[in-house]
Parts: sequence; structure tokens; C-alpha cells
Amino acid sequence: MNNEQLRSLLEAVRDNKTDITEAMDQIKTLPYHDLDYAKVDYHREIRSGFPEVIYSPGKTLTQIQGIVKDMLERTDGNILASRADRSVYEAVCEITDEAIYYEAARSVVVKRKPYGTTESSILVVTAGTSDIPVAEEAAQTAEYFGTEVERIYDIGVSGMHRLFSKLEIIQKANCVVAVAGMEGALASVLGGLVSRPVIAVPTSVGYGANFGGMSALLTMINSCANGVAVVNIDNGYGAGYLATQINRLAAGKGEEA
Repeated sequence: MNNEQLRSLLEAVRDNKTDITEAMDQIKTLPYHDLDYAKVDYHREIRSGFPEVIYSPGKTLTQIQGIVKDMLERTDGNILASRADRSVYEAVCEITDEAIYYEAARSVVVKRKPYGTTESSILVVTAGTSDIPVAEEAAQTAEYFGTEVERIYDIGVSGMHRLFSKLEIIQKANCVVAVAGMEGALASVLGGLVSRPVIAVPTSVGYGANFGGMSALLTMINSCANGVAVVNIDNGYGAGYLATQINRLAAGKGEEA
């Protein structure tokens, strides 16, 4: 049950279209539904404005199917499974024909409604082409949660002219998600060029001395540019979620979510 469904139920009680007993029956399983192997949190969207997302790694395909089935029965919104490979997509397709696989983002979405959109937007940029999978996870997550997203890829510091040619677009975004591996310098550069928050996403892209993304992470954490926040290595989902929260606040919709 999401905010809209709960509001409709309360309005029905107020208007004597639903009696209190029936309403209580619907509300009593509101906090979560226990599937033994998972407790699906249906209260999350009411608390935080965002529905629960299925993190795929570590779950069996049968467990993922069970969670998706439960969400299909108890909600009418879209469903996102993150870090999903094609086997997850094929398993979800066995129970619904509304599944879409975003291969670059490694995301499966059961799309039952059009995504919401905002007039304002966030921008997802990458230092290189190899950073695109993490960037797409951020972008697809933000779009799933109703944010307008623009993308600019491959504008890393090894060719600064590419970045400056896109500066007007970069400076208009409510929030910039900077995705970079190697030494991760892109976030610092962007932080010195924009007046909006920069969410830095270090990636594990790089040669041996980058230590699986640690070099980029440390560079971003130690940025001397103001307004740069850092999420974990390869955490595109976390960046997309945070960027959506910032965009909602900037658009004056924080309390409506």
C-alpha cells in the first residue's frame, strides 16, 4: 500500500463507503508481509516516499519470484529488482509479462504505470565509457523513482575540452551524479564548476593500482571542492536514490513524497 492507496482508503472511511472493520483488515498487514525468507516492507513508501526495492544478489530465483508475486498482489505500482542478471529477468517474466530488463543498469522493472517525471532534472555524467554500467544504474534508479534524468558520458579529465563543451547543461541540473574510476578526479572538477550538489560515485574501473576502486574512493572523499558527497564503490543505486531526494526538495516536493 502506497500513500495514494492509504489516502483513498481513509477517504472511503470518511465518506462511509468503507466500514472501519474492512479498513482495519486492509491496514493490519500494512507494515510488512512475512514470507518466512523475506519480510516485504509495505510501509516503506509511506515512511520515506520510496517503495522497497528487491536487491537480487544472494537471493534464489524462487525467492525473487515469491517477493515479486507478493508485491504484484499487494501493490499497484512498479517494482524494481536491482543488480539483476538475465536469469532474474527470465524468472520474473515467468510470472508477469510487464517486466523490462535494462541490461546496462542490471535492473529489472515490472512496469505497470508510466514513470512520474519532474520539470527539473538531475544529470548523470561519467569520466569514461567503462563507467557507464554504474552510471546507468544511477540513472535508471532515479527515473524509476520519478526523476527526469539527463546523461553525458565520457567527459573525463584526460580531455577537459569535452567537459567544458557541456558546461551549460551541467550547470542547469539540480544535482550532478559524477561517476568515475581510475583516480576519480571528475567529481572534484565538477564540484568547482557548479552551484548544486555533486554526488560522487567511485567505480572499480581502473588498472591494478586502483585497488578495485579504492583510489577513486579516496580521491573523492578527499576532494577539496565544496558540495561533493560520496557513495560507496559502484553504488549507482544509492547515488540515484539520493539524487532523487535532492531533486524533490529542489522542486519543492519533499513533503508530498
